[in-house]
Amino acid sequence: MPGWWAGKIRRVRVHLGAQVSLVERDAIARVLTPAQLALFDGMHPADRRHGLDVRAALVAEGEGDPDLLLAALLHDCAKGPATGLVPRVLWALSVRYAPGTGPILASLPGIGPGVRRMRDHALRSADLAAAAGCSPRTVDLIARQEAPRDPAGVRLARADEAMG
Repeated sequence: MPGWWAGKIRRVRVHLGAQVSLVERDAIARVLTPAQLALFDGMHPADRRHGLDVRAALVAEGEGDPDLLLAALLHDCAKGPATGLVPRVLWALSVRYAPGTGPILASLPGIGPGVRRMRDHALRSADLAAAAGCSPRTVDLIARQEAPRDPAGVRLARADEAMG
């Protein structure tokens, strides 16, 4: 449990000060299609930072699978730029400690839309990735990020969790 809390505290810190340097963005622009880059650029800065960190963790482990590395970058794209910190924290706490409270949180004024984006982000991110021309395998890795069914998906989930 301390590892879970440490990861979530790290994510809050990253969320508050997230940045992607021009060098990092230019490097990503060289490997993404224009539609994929638009999807990446449309993400909240914290989600862009997180995607880059998850991708870097996989590369550091020797991963070279382009579908997996693309999934790492875009797996949270449906959270959107407007999902603030409060819905993210409440959603993470509800999943961890009170799974039955999701519908209640999703109906609350003000934070409901953000909570729903958090709840639905895996499948919505997969749909957005498909619309941006990602391969079916990348789309599947994104869609199944919370319940992977193959070794690549397990590696993505592990790197995602390690990055908070």
